[in-house]
Amino acid sequence: MSATGPRPTLFVRRRLRFLGLTPDDAIRAFFGGNAVVAVVVLALITYFLVREGAGFFGQNRRNLEVYRLAGLEFVDHLRAQEEAHTALTRRLSELRLKAFARLSAGTDGAEAAERALAVFDAYAERFGAAIDPLRALGSELAEVATGIKTKFMVNEDRKEERRQLIAEGKAGEAARVGVVPVDFAAEARPLLAARERHREVNRVLATELLALQAAPPAPPVPELRDLLERFGAEVRSYVAELPAIERRLETWDQAKPVAAGEALRAFLFGRQWLTASFWQDWYGLLPLLTGSLLVAGVALTLAVPLGVGAAIYVNQFASVREQRVVKPAIEFISAFPSVVLGFFGIAVLGEVLRQVSQLPWLAWVPGFPFSERLNVLTAGCLLALIAVPTIFTLAEDALNNVPRALPEASLALGASRLQTTLRIVFPAALSGIISAVLLGLGRVIGETMVVLLCAGNRIAIPDFTQGLGVMVEPVHTMTGIIAQEMGEVVRGSIHYRALFMVGLVLFLLSLAINFLAQRILRRYRLAPS
Repeated sequence: MSATGPRPTLFVRRRLRFLGLTPDDAIRAFFGGNAVVAVVVLALITYFLVREGAGFFGQNRRNLEVYRLAGLEFVDHLRAQEEAHTALTRRLSELRLKAFARLSAGTDGAEAAERALAVFDAYAERFGAAIDPLRALGSELAEVATGIKTKFMVNEDRKEERRQLIAEGKAGEAARVGVVPVDFAAEARPLLAARERHREVNRVLATELLALQAAPPAPPVPELRDLLERFGAEVRSYVAELPAIERRLETWDQAKPVAAGEALRAFLFGRQWLTASFWQDWYGLLPLLTGSLLVAGVALTLAVPLGVGAAIYVNQFASVREQRVVKPAIEFISAFPSVVLGFFGIAVLGEVLRQVSQLPWLAWVPGFPFSERLNVLTAGCLLALIAVPTIFTLAEDALNNVPRALPEASLALGASRLQTTLRIVFPAALSGIISAVLLGLGRVIGETMVVLLCAGNRIAIPDFTQGLGVMVEPVHTMTGIIAQEMGEVVRGSIHYRALFMVGLVLFLLSLAINFLAQRILRRYRLAPS
């Protein structure tokens, strides 16, 4: 063994000497090469995302142009007015349900409650019917606008068919494909002519609503008096907005160009993600970003105390035997596939949390009881489980890097182990712990399967007026929308490119979080001890 052992080493050294390298140079080149590979991969990912998503804003701008030229934007002002009235009608229905629950709880039962609510029901029915003339006008104009859009889309399909035939060398067949340009100004004249009808409908609507607001029904139960007064104020506010809607219709300019910044704002601050709609497709990032941040917030709220607390206990208080058990157990959590955790959330955790929320003595908790078992809370709990190993491992490393002289000096001066941990060790390791938390955030913000299976997948901005009750609402996330819809889109379409733009935003967000964590960690490691 001794005769043959040095030969490979001698051979390597000779080869390195032949290449003009020392062993240190070779090691440095190897690890430097790894760094170069990482940079190249990062650049390729960025290039790929930008290349595939670059055409989105041009397509979205064209999408908004058609929305305006076809008159859909005009009709949406009427639809928004109708939806605001529908929201008031729902408010009346909620008041009715509260009154019915209060009355039926008495000794007379449900039949007596229905009789007591007869006047209120007549009022609610009259209030709901007041919008019928506007609804009829909106439906009529919607048919006109969708007809214009359909003509345009058919025309675009024929243009594409003609281009394909020409590319195939079939010029004769291409000439037979009729392409008739759409005169948007002429097609939209019925919409503009309806402005006077809309003003008349609004006058009738305002008169009816103010009359109803001036003579509301007596509160079915005294507890609803304040709610009915608040409802009356909302009705007056609704009526006061009608002239503003009329002015928007009067000043609506069909030929107004769509600026490039408008397409960007529609993506970054849009409140709707709506695809394959017969009316209008919208690609707004805000509901997806909000859902991702809510789920990540719940996950960190649970994971930070558990991960950091476990790291402090294991590092400062646990015996050697406890360390041998606790550390592998926590780190083993990361071995669970995320899809398995997602199935666990669907089958077990979501239902358990829903059942717990039904307990009467927990009715004081915001949002309890709730009926949706797949929501922010369910997904956040599972993501916390995923984040705990990352936070625990990095936080424990930060605690290990605290110079031993600091806690030893504290203990020598008579401080207890707890006082030394809280006042000496923890502050000294704080920057490393913050870095661990940020890396944990980067871990959960990029998780896909758990949020896709357990977050509820409702594409809407949650109702933040409910306070902490927003945590039990279903949401959708950026990672979830990409995983759900990417397999169904046509390559090169606006929907396809919109998903890549979501991926680019997610990539930049994760990159920023990890960069910040590394900066904090590097500052901690380079700090003089």
